[in-house]
Amino acid sequence: MDGELAALRHHADATVDVTDWDRKPFDRIEGGPVISRVSFVHAFSGDIEGEGTLEYLMAIGEGGAASYVGLERVRGRLGKREGSFILQHTGTFEGGTASVEWVVVPGSGTGALRGLRGRGGFTTGHSTTYGVTLDYDFEEP
Repeated sequence: MDGELAALRHHADATVDVTDWDRKPFDRIEGGPVISRVSFVHAFSGDIEGEGTLEYLMAIGEGGAASYVGLERVRGRLGKREGSFILQHTGTFEGGTASVEWVVVPGSGTGALRGLRGRGGFTTGHSTTYGVTLDYDFEEP
């Protein structure tokens, strides 16, 4: 996949506002990290416009450091095209900073976003508004 993503021709910058979130621990052991399910609703603005619904599975240690994976469906507009797509997130939280890398799930684009492929992510502190990027292209029919 990395070779396929090496020649992405478009770049999107957007702002995400966290409009809702909920964390539910579902597995704990004494002296070990807690595994939680964390749900987010995001409002995207900029080169990506629309709403994202995200589910993380997160392992949170006693000091607050965390590692997580998730899937987010984004509905709206990317550039001049409308539809939806799914981002696969991989991230960490340590020392007050969250770092996330994401890739567009192959085959997840709908509407005018069919054939979307790409990668991006973000780095932020404890903030409910932050910048994100996505480098992308579309598969040739």
